[in-house]
Amino acid sequence: MYFNYLIKRLLSAVFVLFSILTFVFFLIHIIPGDPVEVMLGESARIADRDALRASLGLDQPINQQWLTYMNDFFHYDLGKSIYSNEHVTHLLSKHIFATFLLSLASLVVALLIAVPIGIYSAVYKGSILDKSTIFLATLGISIPNFVMGPLLILIFSLWLGWLPVSGNDGLSSLVLPALTLGSALAAILSRMIRSSMLETMQQDYIRSARARGLSEFKVLVFHALRNAALPVVTILGMQFGTLLAGAVITETIFSWPGIGQLMIESIQKRDYPIVQGCVIIISFTYVLVNLITDFICILLDPRIDAN
Repeated sequence: MYFNYLIKRLLSAVFVLFSILTFVFFLIHIIPGDPVEVMLGESARIADRDALRASLGLDQPINQQWLTYMNDFFHYDLGKSIYSNEHVTHLLSKHIFATFLLSLASLVVALLIAVPIGIYSAVYKGSILDKSTIFLATLGISIPNFVMGPLLILIFSLWLGWLPVSGNDGLSSLVLPALTLGSALAAILSRMIRSSMLETMQQDYIRSARARGLSEFKVLVFHALRNAALPVVTILGMQFGTLLAGAVITETIFSWPGIGQLMIESIQKRDYPIVQGCVIIISFTYVLVNLITDFICILLDPRIDAN
């Protein structure tokens, strides 16, 4: 049963990645702007432009360029940068760790904030703290990253001088971008944990556990939280994939040397191979994380139909 489910999900993932790759290829090529003009400038001679365009293969019809790119892709070759002539795989390998580190740190921040707040809000439903956390969660979801990021820079970097504004100079440079991404995720997770815990705590086995004399801590952690984890894990997996993809804005704000910043710079330069490589790695990671999440959910609850 699980093997058939795995095959179907893998085939679905391959189709999704192929569709994304094709869509992004044509989309990036129809965006106004010519990389040759960006490289040589508007004052360059027509002969020089034509020669550079031919050397880059940009003089070919777009369908032929697509076929060439797909052939190289299936031979594990993502091409070379139009500007630096550096292999795309090498550039991606230099930036992917920074993005993964930022996403992982954001996830840890979100869990440290969301889990205790979600449990406490469920246990003390209707209290002042519960109402306050609902308000803060709504506020956290509503504030976009391009607002939260500069706000944190203004407070902790410019006013207090505790943390660096941007760059990657150590763990201190990771705090503000991780808080920017993690705060929004914490708002979503805390609401999900609260609602899931409230539903679970109404079940008969919770009342039975309390009747057997178990401490409230054991009831909450080993019974309620464990059984409330399924929807939380689902959201967590989806949001972690979103972190990897959504770190583009945050990395740009904090000049964090990750995939997001690399992609923005490449889009501005019309560096097609790098943009396509960034989209591939983000899409692959997102699909892989969601696939792993599905299997974790099946392991947590075998009643889920894997057919």
